[in-house]
Amino acid sequence: MIEISYGTPENLVIATAHGKVTAEDYERTLIPAVEAKLKAHKKVRMLYHLDRDLSGFTAGAIWDDAKLGIHHLTAFEAVALVTDIHWVTDATNFFAFFIRCPVKVFKNDQLAEAMEWVSTVHWMTLKGD
Repeated sequence: MIEISYGTPENLVIATAHGKVTAEDYERTLIPAVEAKLKAHKKVRMLYHLDRDLSGFTAGAIWDDAKLGIHHLTAFEAVALVTDIHWVTDATNFFAFFIRCPVKVFKNDQLAEAMEWVSTVHWMTLKGD
């Protein structure tokens, strides 16, 4: 299941995944939250937290995650992923090369740091890194 935190800063989507994440979670929760922010802002920032109780993703959820990224390739201003799952970290670091915004992975015990980073990072400050 995916939960969206409401009352967040203007263009920030905070999503937390628990248990088994399905395509329905993306289609009914995450995708509409991103698209609602995009109606008010040209770009969005996302903090995606894969909580410690996450048990996995269905194939449909993985497909919907890919479609979200492809359909909104230039819509993201920054993405912070919070997870302790090694394969997700590795996949994110690989695909970050193709994403046109800063992407950073944090451990679950760095959630506050991830929130600070995604809220304040600026693309121009990272170009020299």
